[in-house]
Amino acid sequence: MADFRRPHESVDYRRLTGRLPPPPEYLHTAYLADPETIAATQLERVRGRAHAAFEVPFFRRRWEAAGFHPRELGSLDDLAAVPTYTVDDIRASIDAHPPYGDYQGVSVEQARDQPMRIYMSGGTTGRSRPTLYTAWDREAGAILTARALYMQGIRPGDVVLNAWAYSTHNGAHAMDEALYRWLNCVVISTGTGNVTPTRKQVELAVEYGASAILTTGDYLLHLADTAVEMGLDPRTDLRLTALPNIGDKERLHAVFGAPVYDSYGFHEVQWVAIECPAGDGLHIFEDAFIVEVLDVETGQPLPDGQQGTVCVTEIYKTGSPQFRYNIMDLSSRYPPGQCACGSWLRKMAPFAGRGDNMVKLRGVNIWPEALGEVVTELDGVTDDYFVVASRDGHRDEMTISVVSDRPPDQFDDLAATVEARLHQATGVRIGVEVVGPGRLDHLTGFGTAAKLIRFRDDR
Repeated sequence: MADFRRPHESVDYRRLTGRLPPPPEYLHTAYLADPETIAATQLERVRGRAHAAFEVPFFRRRWEAAGFHPRELGSLDDLAAVPTYTVDDIRASIDAHPPYGDYQGVSVEQARDQPMRIYMSGGTTGRSRPTLYTAWDREAGAILTARALYMQGIRPGDVVLNAWAYSTHNGAHAMDEALYRWLNCVVISTGTGNVTPTRKQVELAVEYGASAILTTGDYLLHLADTAVEMGLDPRTDLRLTALPNIGDKERLHAVFGAPVYDSYGFHEVQWVAIECPAGDGLHIFEDAFIVEVLDVETGQPLPDGQQGTVCVTEIYKTGSPQFRYNIMDLSSRYPPGQCACGSWLRKMAPFAGRGDNMVKLRGVNIWPEALGEVVTELDGVTDDYFVVASRDGHRDEMTISVVSDRPPDQFDDLAATVEARLHQATGVRIGVEVVGPGRLDHLTGFGTAAKLIRFRDDR
């Protein structure tokens, strides 16, 4: 008789799927719930998560300092009284209580009776940020991921190449679990191009009739270019029917012919929101999350329609809480209303950049990703760019490098055009460098990074 509890013994699957219906059941149940039912579900679950979070030293310390107690959550509006926190607070917690910090809801000492996994985000510029996931949290997160993948076109029984990096980050693993455990897909775990060469990935996709390749949009387009070099047509030979990838929607659709839907999620909680075929905002999985949008500088809640930083409270986990986590991603929240698809779920706008990347450039707030949106719309500029903030004496400067496939003798004229367009859009002078294809890969992490880097602060 085992003196420990295995993962399948620690999860009540009937209760799990009752609280978080997987696809396709989800689309006929919680996805179509009325606003009153959604609000009641959220209030019940957020109260439970608040009491659980209050037992975690990180949250208790911050809440007591602010004079907040979970019993004060009488309505969803009362969330505004709960202190927010950012990744900087997590880093401080890890520094004070290495290596796990004091923000975890479980400890590794409980692993015999509470099976868990550890995944990490960050670590490139400092100590890694771990999150401990219970077996329930992993299965629940896989259901959320399966919902998104299903809504993006993947169907049970599909063959899918998972070309994300299997590493300390949970992204590739969460997708693998969703595909295998909740969608009955046949997963070919190729990993990145550094693990399985790009030509081999194309060969596998063709040979096994893959319906989707999960990776960044940039790498998927690189796969398409490689297919062309191999004498293949990306549309007819790859035959992808789903494109659940982060990247240029228009280019991906033009190359592969399949629909592309925006989505939003992050390391600690998996998938948060997904666009439906109506194409008007991303539906938030409100049986698992409460999403607010806060002012970048004051941290106060913003009215619907105004862009600010995304603040997420998860209401589905049993382990490490995320309660009013100001993730510092820029977006806005749509006003309440019923979508053309029939859902009453609140919607948010697609990811629009990082709030903590904001640079005050000669009195003007500049977000690097916003510059990217401006320049990549210009003729002669591809969708590849990199922004650097620097300090010249007492003056902040900014330079954007853009990639062009034009002949090099046209780069100077193109740089002048880009500079003029940026000045028109921002009102300040921003330096411009034009380079050839591939010249920014070492800066953006193309081909190696799960999420491309677009900004570096050298000040």
